[in-house]
Amino acid sequence: MNCRCHSSASCERPSNPILFNILSQMDHGRPHENNYYSIAHRCNCEMRRRVGLKRPSEVYKEASVVLVKTVHFMKNLPAFNQLPRKDQYLLLKNCWVPLFILGLAQEHVDFDVMDIPADSMLKKILLNRQQSPETEREQPTMAGVSKLKSCLKKFWNLDLSPKEYAYLKGTTIFNPDVPDLKSGLFVEGLQQEAQHALSEVVQVLHTGDRERFAQILLTASTLQSITSSFLTELFFRPVIGPADMLELMVDMLF
Repeated sequence: MNCRCHSSASCERPSNPILFNILSQMDHGRPHENNYYSIAHRCNCEMRRRVGLKRPSEVYKEASVVLVKTVHFMKNLPAFNQLPRKDQYLLLKNCWVPLFILGLAQEHVDFDVMDIPADSMLKKILLNRQQSPETEREQPTMAGVSKLKSCLKKFWNLDLSPKEYAYLKGTTIFNPDVPDLKSGLFVEGLQQEAQHALSEVVQVLHTGDRERFAQILLTASTLQSITSSFLTELFFRPVIGPADMLELMVDMLF
C-alpha cells in the first residue's frame, strides 16, 4: 500500500529505503507489530482505510437487539409519550445515535473489524456514472471504529449500574438543544429531573466519589462525535438494504 500523506510528519519515508526493503522482505508473512513498516503506516492513510465487521452475522444480530431495546426504552417512557408527535420525532432523529451507543456499552457488545480492499479506479469511474451524489454513503473507516471503541471502553471502565444507564439515557433523550422543539421548556425540565435522579443514584452507589457524576456526563458528551451514517453502514446496511434507517425507527416507535 502506498501512503498518500508523505508530507505528514507522522508518516515519513524511511531514510534508508534499501535497508527498509530488505527488512520488509525478511518480515514478509509475519505480524509487523515491531518493525518500521507498522510504525511508518500509522498515519492518516491507515486511519482512513475502509473496514468491515469480522463476525458480521453475530454482530448484526446483537446490534439489532440493542436497537429494538433502544426504541422500546423511548416508547415506554410516559414523559416521552406526553410530548407532541413532532417533538418525539425530532428527539428520535437527534438522539438515537448516543442512545444506541449507550445500549452497545450496557450490553457489552464488542466487535472486531477487518480491511476491505479499495475499489479499483475503473470500478470507481463506473460507480460514479451509475450513482448520484445522494446515493453515496459514508463508508466505515478505521478512524470511525477507533472513535466508537474508545467511547465504549470509557463506559466499560466506569462500570455503570443498570440504574445509572437508565437515568443517563433519560438525560440523553430529553435534550432541549434539539432544534425546532415545540415543548423545549418541558423537555429541559425532564432532562434536569433525569440528571438529578442520576446524581442521587451515583451518591448512593458510590459514596465519597465526588467526581463520578461529572465523569459520566463528560463521557456521555463524547457520543456526539459518532455519526448516524457511520453506525448505519457498519451495523445495519447489509440487513436493511437501501431502506432509510430513520424511517424504520419511526415505524418501530409509532
